[in-house]
Amino acid sequence: MNSKYLPHFMQPALVGFLLLCGMASAGVELDRIVAIVNDDVIMSSELNEEISRISARLQEQGTEIPPTDIFEKQVLDNLIIIKLQIQDAQHTGIKVDDESLNRMISNIAAESNLSLKELREILEKDNLSYEKYRNDLRNEILITRLRQRQVDNRIMVTAKEIDTYLENQEQQGEGDQEYRISHILFSIPETATASQREVIREKAEQALVQLKSGGDFASVASSSSDSQQALEGGDLGWRKAGEIPTLFSDLIHNMEIGDISDIITSSGGYHIVMLTNIRSSEMNMVTQTHARHILLSTDEVNTEDDIKLKMEQLYIRIQGGDDFSELAKGHSQDPGSAAKGGDLGWVTPGDLVPEFERTMNALAIGEVSRPFPSQYGWHIVQVLERRDHDNTEDQRRSRAREFIRQRKLEEAHDAWLRQMREDAYVEYRLSQ
Repeated sequence: MNSKYLPHFMQPALVGFLLLCGMASAGVELDRIVAIVNDDVIMSSELNEEISRISARLQEQGTEIPPTDIFEKQVLDNLIIIKLQIQDAQHTGIKVDDESLNRMISNIAAESNLSLKELREILEKDNLSYEKYRNDLRNEILITRLRQRQVDNRIMVTAKEIDTYLENQEQQGEGDQEYRISHILFSIPETATASQREVIREKAEQALVQLKSGGDFASVASSSSDSQQALEGGDLGWRKAGEIPTLFSDLIHNMEIGDISDIITSSGGYHIVMLTNIRSSEMNMVTQTHARHILLSTDEVNTEDDIKLKMEQLYIRIQGGDDFSELAKGHSQDPGSAAKGGDLGWVTPGDLVPEFERTMNALAIGEVSRPFPSQYGWHIVQVLERRDHDNTEDQRRSRAREFIRQRKLEEAHDAWLRQMREDAYVEYRLSQ
């Protein structure tokens, strides 16, 4: 049968079926489909590989692995969500070219003080092929770019929201406090009937009884939670008060370390939270750098080699005495700094991408770097001056902005994934 005459969503399944038939006739252990995800499939080999990887990570963390059937379903659900995001990225035209991917891998190796050969050797020791590593990294970048386009770039935080947040923190006397929280979610589908909701409620109550009787929160979360953090033991990490989900923010403020909440009901499900720890932040002194740069990026006309050659020519001109500021005004493609002669103002650690900061921090005052790449293109940077700066107030506002944004992001991201999952065609075949 010619597969081109089949509906698109059936073609991967047909390929998988023919493959399995050929393997069976050759006496090879069968790989089988464990889920159909729109017009793609997830094979048992993929699932088993991911189960092995996550199991190893949980064992390293000392976290109890959930019962096999529950664990298998959790890992498969994660693979389904990943598959859906990759499909969406591909359908919307998002791509990761080989050149960008190679540069990313080189940066990863450099950050670990490894050569590419050494990185390959480490991957081989971990039984991970270099091609599998490249493919996984490509998919990770695809998903990141998709999330940025569909969710992250639409989240805005206003100065008024920051002011209100800081005022509330001052009134509560908790401006410097951070909370570490763990969370268990029993998700309720939008189409759930009353009886289905009752079954889910009973599961939440059973988990609460287990926790109140001394059960380990991380183990209960990993075996029963439907949240994205289930396999991390439900750990939501350190959060300022403004970053705590609004659903249980008031409750957390009245809890002691180690306290476990009763069941919290929302439209999306039943929740249980534990306050794991509390800490206070301190004054923050940083070394700021006043720098300027020139940026050129690839486009439909200029290749990576073209841009690199142009930057080398600009570097030679700067070394020959041409004015950096005038060259930046005439050539730089950074819309935020070009008109100011490339001036970035005072830069605080963490403001810029790591590869830019590494190069900038290695320069003496007045020194000009050779051209170097980042995810935005090719740069030449000059350090103008440095200073020690009390960054406490700036950091308070920056952290407030980030916490508010993160809270909005999580709510928007969860809603986005939930909608994506509900709109998808997914067929489980675990039991077959």
